[in-house]
Amino acid sequence: MTEVRPGLSRRRMLGFSGASLLAGAAAGAGLDRMALAEEDSDAGAAVAFRGAHQAGIATPVQDRLHFAAFDVTTGDRDRLVRMLREWTDAAAAMTAGEAVGNGAVAGPPVAPPDDTGEALGLPPSRLTLTIGFGPTLFEKDGEDRFGLKARRPAALVDLPHFPGDKLDPGRSGGDIAVQACADDPQVAVHAIRNLARIGFGTVSVRWSQLGFGKTSSTTPDAQTPRNLFGFKDGTDNIGADDKALLDEHVWAGGGDGADWMAGGSYLVARRIRMHIETWDRTSLREQEDIFGRSKGAGAPVGAEKERDKPVLARMKPDAHVRLAHPDSNRGARILRRGYSFTDGSDGLGRLEAGLFFIAFQRDPRTGFIPVQQSLATDALNEYIQHVGSGVYACPPGVRRGGYWGDTLFA
Repeated sequence: MTEVRPGLSRRRMLGFSGASLLAGAAAGAGLDRMALAEEDSDAGAAVAFRGAHQAGIATPVQDRLHFAAFDVTTGDRDRLVRMLREWTDAAAAMTAGEAVGNGAVAGPPVAPPDDTGEALGLPPSRLTLTIGFGPTLFEKDGEDRFGLKARRPAALVDLPHFPGDKLDPGRSGGDIAVQACADDPQVAVHAIRNLARIGFGTVSVRWSQLGFGKTSSTTPDAQTPRNLFGFKDGTDNIGADDKALLDEHVWAGGGDGADWMAGGSYLVARRIRMHIETWDRTSLREQEDIFGRSKGAGAPVGAEKERDKPVLARMKPDAHVRLAHPDSNRGARILRRGYSFTDGSDGLGRLEAGLFFIAFQRDPRTGFIPVQQSLATDALNEYIQHVGSGVYACPPGVRRGGYWGDTLFA
């Protein structure tokens, strides 16, 4: 389980001079919430950046997400490695609640500041930054771009086309993905913004997604959050402190065929559009039959409590829980870290809303892929559609003196 230590406020470096720069805080990060966060030691906590595994995988799930996929725009391997080193230094600073480089106000007045400044005065808010490398970083259009083709893990497969997929290429793929999670949306946005700024000329943002209201939990004792359909889903998620399950289903091993991935994991991201208006006109009984759970307590069919063991035979054959359960998938399990999203309307008066699904696993071929194939007959498919997708190899954690991806590029 990732270590959490007391937060280091950015005010320590800036003093009270930073207070005047808080005006215009975006994404709902107002002064009132900032004050509450500072009074709450958990809200202001910092998650250790370095370790055997990357933070943001088995870390207790934060409330906000900013996910970004980047395309590499240079063919210079040394330049890419240099950027990854700079990203690592910036990530280590931001997750500790410190400014990037010389900060937003301490540098030369005639030069752009090293830090964009919108997180001045805010605590770390349990910020984690997790990086992953997509298949196109290793080979694109038959080209071995950075001498990495032979190092592409066998587990980093191109996901197959699943029934019902309507994927937007502009919201899919990417050479590099970065997941920023925090309890303050402004802290998460600040992190991705600074990485994009540092990477200018080396990478460009391909697509990104903001998320709120975590829809899954890695802390089994906590209440399972609800998705935008009002249901608890993912109750039987892998716990952050369950070392045996993490080793079996989440962390890649040294004997899995790619030594540089030992201690890492594979990330699958799916942008799932929810047909909110259609769902809202569906009867409660049908909604519960579709999920295989009660809407109130979240209990499996025929049970009373959310965490009661589900009896799959009591559910309809096409119930979501029944089809997704490990017992229906030869024991396949994934660690979920999904978030809800709303991106305005689609121009026809319908909410552009849904689930940004994130799953980590030891191997997508034995994790996400068979589970998703099992869900081909899911009754829930009438109300959802997968419109974006990505798969990425997330290397192990950064050791002191190392950088993101050093095991790959060494």
